[in-house]
Amino acid sequence: MILDVQDLPDGFSLDADICIVGAGPVGISLALTLATGGRRVLLLEGGGPAPEPDSQALYRGQVDAAGLHPSPDHYRERRYGGSSTIWGGRSMPYDSIDFETRPYVPHSGWPIDLAALSPFYGEAVRLCEAGRDAFTIETAFDTPRRPMIEGFDGEHFTTNTLERFSCPTDFGHRYRHKLEAAEGLQVVLHANVTDIRRSETGSEVTGLTVRSLAGRQGQVSAGRVILALGGLETARLLLASRIGERLDAVGRYYMCHIAGTIGSLKFTGPRDSVWNGYDVADDGSYCRRRFALRPEVQRRLGIGNFVARLHHPRIPDPRHRNGILSALYLARPIIPYEYGKRLYGDEAGGLGRWLAHAVNVATDLPATLGFLIHMLRDRRLAERKYPSIVIRSKSNSFSLDFHAEQVPDPDSRVVLTDEVDALGMPRLKADWRYGRADVETVSRSLALLAGDIERSGTGRFDYDPASVESEMTRYGAYGGHHIGTARMGSDPASSVVDADCRVHGIDNLYVAGSAVFPTSSQANPTLTAVAMALRLADHLKGSQP
Repeated sequence: MILDVQDLPDGFSLDADICIVGAGPVGISLALTLATGGRRVLLLEGGGPAPEPDSQALYRGQVDAAGLHPSPDHYRERRYGGSSTIWGGRSMPYDSIDFETRPYVPHSGWPIDLAALSPFYGEAVRLCEAGRDAFTIETAFDTPRRPMIEGFDGEHFTTNTLERFSCPTDFGHRYRHKLEAAEGLQVVLHANVTDIRRSETGSEVTGLTVRSLAGRQGQVSAGRVILALGGLETARLLLASRIGERLDAVGRYYMCHIAGTIGSLKFTGPRDSVWNGYDVADDGSYCRRRFALRPEVQRRLGIGNFVARLHHPRIPDPRHRNGILSALYLARPIIPYEYGKRLYGDEAGGLGRWLAHAVNVATDLPATLGFLIHMLRDRRLAERKYPSIVIRSKSNSFSLDFHAEQVPDPDSRVVLTDEVDALGMPRLKADWRYGRADVETVSRSLALLAGDIERSGTGRFDYDPASVESEMTRYGAYGGHHIGTARMGSDPASSVVDADCRVHGIDNLYVAGSAVFPTSSQANPTLTAVAMALRLADHLKGSQP
């Protein structure tokens, strides 16, 4: 059953065996899994079924350094389906090394290993609709595929691991009928949780205060409460409910990812010797290969996890003479900034730059029109969308798009401000920080990759080593990857939840999602967040009600 809090009387009281707060991909996965065996499950969502400016405005907050972090209301959606309504669909598991305690990565080490999470990745891939639970080119396809770069055999990098792509699946839309039909499950929209009430000893959650922007207020009680609000809002609610007064790690160790585009990569072979596109599986799902830093190299050199993809030249510079890229540049006023910010750069040039892009479009018109038809058919109109813009280079020339692990830092954090939102909740300030170890991971990885390419005789990668830090911070903290603000661990002094995602010292309060990740890996967090949610659901189903 799905209803709106406005359908309930003012002063309402709801109770359940399990209450999940947040109906994004993690909350919905939990609800679908737990709503069996006679359990009464309540799923609370602060937004409605569609975007609402007033509801989205509850996410507004402050940032400590505007150039390094987007406004807290960007890259996440306060509505049914959560940020799965806008995500790009990139899905891949974390690597075994990510779970290890690494002496060269301060504050690393999960209280579980990859083997504890692996049984749940298959179902997570299914829920995300990303194809099969197979993430190498050898296991994902029954027939051999062309190499990513013919002749490349890197000492430090592999090219056989895959990123898989969801449709991308809007969890709210895709699983609405299952949520409506699930016996014992109730979904309540516009139900904003503003306080977590605890017993006198603080060891048990006794209830939740729920409010709507329209003025409705009520109470919820449940045997177990799971916060599935994302990395920022989970920390905000825990801090506002004064749980951070006892657990200092709440809001700390805030990570995103280190990402950017750099350099010029020129391959010497014929055009067909390089494959930078998508491999399509039998089920129609898209997969793409990338350079991946070998785990033994990470350990030997003491650097974090790192991957890189072949990328087109930087779009704002018209010297690429590519009509497709110039058409994208000219279309930037109609593309949301958070998804088109790479279309912006040094704006020097004004009308001259605009005219140069227009000339590129005119002189490359057949290819540009073909690309527009492809994007309309395979991305705009298709149910399973072509994941991104991939340009086949006529000259085998590319830039490099990198995505790197960020070292956890207790001083990188989110805190409450004195300003309150329309519900009376303190707003959030993000003080996201990166460090020298993050710069070292990118700098050393790029140098290693340049060496691998040159030694293999396949091409040359040129970049300015002095520009690495500016390139990796050009767009600031990477998108909606909010990680680590309620991290897992065995010590309450440096973590918020235990290995079962239960908040230290509170018997019936749990956290699900990327907030609990102690480290960030190289991978986008959604697939692992869903797998972690399924592991938590399995734990709760096996424990006493």
